[in-house]
Amino acid sequence: MRERVIIADEDATWRKNIFSWLGTVSYQVVGEAADGTTALNLIRMRQVDLAVISAHLPGISGLEIASIIHEDKLAPVILSCSHLWEDVLENAKAARVCGLLVKPFDETVLIPAVTFALTNYRELIALEQQAWKLKTTLENRKAIEKAKGLLMENFNISESEAFRRIQKLSMDKRLPMREVADAIILSQGLTGGLKKTR
Repeated sequence: MRERVIIADEDATWRKNIFSWLGTVSYQVVGEAADGTTALNLIRMRQVDLAVISAHLPGISGLEIASIIHEDKLAPVILSCSHLWEDVLENAKAARVCGLLVKPFDETVLIPAVTFALTNYRELIALEQQAWKLKTTLENRKAIEKAKGLLMENFNISESEAFRRIQKLSMDKRLPMREVADAIILSQGLTGGLKKTR
């Protein structure tokens, strides 16, 4: 599947050059923009895999766009600029751009930058998803452990019996065990104790 790319540069010649270079290696350019507002709208609408944008776009700057789409996890950004001032470098790092190219450059610089940006971004997203899953699993376990403890204390039952009750409620109510555990914890917080039943 061809990667979908947006090109945004205030200079039409640079847009044409980048379009041509990307086409030689089968990237699909799905939109071009000469200003930041149009670029951001295209990135949001076209579900792109990569954005190659100028740092100094009129309207919304390329740096601002990079920061926004990083926060929203829309796509990696390769930023281009005419001069590598220290503030541009620092702002690019803060905006989490995946590549920074100083004009003039050509396809021998652009294509490797695009390849590495796409690869590194995908790996980053995969790691973030893995970290989120691990965090969720840990939070679920903590909630279930707490709910088990409350059941054990209030009903004078064993840990295995407390777990079995949570599991049964989960099946009967067709709810995840975490939601059942949260309900038990909430009930304890509201009533100061769970009502004992036979």
